[in-house]
Amino acid sequence: MRRFGEAAFSPARVWAMLLRYLYILRSSWPRTLELLYWPTLQMLIWGFMSQFLRGNSSYVAQAFGVLLGAVMLWDLLFRSQLGLSISFLEEMWARNLGQLFVTPLRPYEWLISLLAMSVIRVTIGVVPAALLAIPLYNYSIFDLGLPLVAFLVVLMAMGWALGLAICGGILRHGMGAESLAWTVIFALAPLSCIYYPVTTLPAWLHPFAWALPSTYVFEGMRAVMFEGNFRTDYLLSDPGRSAPLAARSRLGGIAGAVGADRGLCAALLERRSGALAL
Repeated sequence: MRRFGEAAFSPARVWAMLLRYLYILRSSWPRTLELLYWPTLQMLIWGFMSQFLRGNSSYVAQAFGVLLGAVMLWDLLFRSQLGLSISFLEEMWARNLGQLFVTPLRPYEWLISLLAMSVIRVTIGVVPAALLAIPLYNYSIFDLGLPLVAFLVVLMAMGWALGLAICGGILRHGMGAESLAWTVIFALAPLSCIYYPVTTLPAWLHPFAWALPSTYVFEGMRAVMFEGNFRTDYLLSDPGRSAPLAARSRLGGIAGAVGADRGLCAALLERRSGALAL
């Protein structure tokens, strides 16, 4: 039940915030170029590396594109987290948070606009790189078929959960924590097993690797490419290892949302008491 005086959900407010971020992106061509630059550069480097290894490594020869597919999926995870965090940081850098919350804008409406902007940033960055790989290397990540959709959903959800947790940490600890937007995701890269199987890691690291949803995606991608088999058990459960992946993904999303919500509440309380200058 809606509390007295609380504004109802408004798609117009969500669209207004999304339009604001689109105008910011459109007003600066270096911002748009940066979205295209890194995914394309990584695709070029790993594409030529894959072509070299194809004739010198039985691993790549078995499934050409396994490294290219991995780097594209990893960039999607990274961009989904960074896209949300950067849009949030735009408000912090402009010291606009106080102005936003004297409007009828609800926190969840702002969140929806941040998620939508994250999707747009991912599309601008990853899709051109994926399309460019087709004429350059005769490889299309879209050949993964329907499993690709499942991989995208899991990676986007994980990226958003991390982004929300990072936003909550920045609100809680201030702008000194803004570097978390670029560092946290790379700390998870070695355990996500992007370019190599989990069995490559020492045995004592296996439980930590299997605790990350991203590990299942990259293992599932390799299963599709090497075996032609879509391992649904990687997406629905974790037989013989630990709790179901779906439950862990939901817990990750809840943890991120709780962190962001608590940080937001703290910031609003400080603003109302005059302790925080926005």
